[in-house]
Amino acid sequence: MNGASREALAAARERLDALTDNTSVDAAKLAEELAAVTALLDREVSLRRVLTDPAQSGEAKAELAQRLLGGQVGGETADLVSGMVRSRWSAPRDLVDSIEELADTADLTAAQKSGTLDDVEDELFRFGRIVESSTELRAALTDKTATSAAKGELLRSLLGGKAAQVTERVIVRLVAQPRGRSLEAGLDSLSRLAAARRDRMVAVVTSAVPLTDQQKQRLGAALAKVYGRQMHLNLDVDPAVLGGISVRVGDELINGTVADRLDEATRRMAG
Repeated sequence: MNGASREALAAARERLDALTDNTSVDAAKLAEELAAVTALLDREVSLRRVLTDPAQSGEAKAELAQRLLGGQVGGETADLVSGMVRSRWSAPRDLVDSIEELADTADLTAAQKSGTLDDVEDELFRFGRIVESSTELRAALTDKTATSAAKGELLRSLLGGKAAQVTERVIVRLVAQPRGRSLEAGLDSLSRLAAARRDRMVAVVTSAVPLTDQQKQRLGAALAKVYGRQMHLNLDVDPAVLGGISVRVGDELINGTVADRLDEATRRMAG
């Protein structure tokens, strides 16, 4: 996003936090309604253009949003979206992307309030690993000829009763409305949002054998010192790394595995 959209999203995040800090606000319901608004604006290209038209006053766009959404969603959702369309956006799609992010954040806030956010983070990571290892499952979930309802049923059969309700909701929503993203990119985005709820980053750690609690604590502390933020560790075991660990934080890879060193030695010999 360019400058105007980034500023608008930052303001919307603050308004969402203020809303969900109120114990009387149902964060899960807010998430559901924001997701419905996302789907509406994703379908209606002309509408999202009108709501982001810089030639129109912010008040006029907010009044239009209130007329469209009033009675369809709760007052908190209508007010939040109306506030967003008052802002300037660099591109119409940025508004839709931002409302979608707020929907996911509201669901993750609901998990945080219920004390299940750690479970949701771990389940999102594990589900990503399952998709990565199963070409058949990935094909079924990304099949453009399959209906959203069919994909939702498949996911509920896989996750129902085995994962937190928030995990199931955000994954079903991602698969039903990918909006041009790959499944992997969507899951990664959800993991980052979950980590952000605690102002921490996510490190994907791959080791040949499971790390001990002491090793995990030491690694988390070391990474937090390097990056200046609390770190959530997503742990994966892969015997193919032979020894050591591989750590990925965002786009940065810190690789200290035996396999990697052997590959490097082989490349040098070949050169």
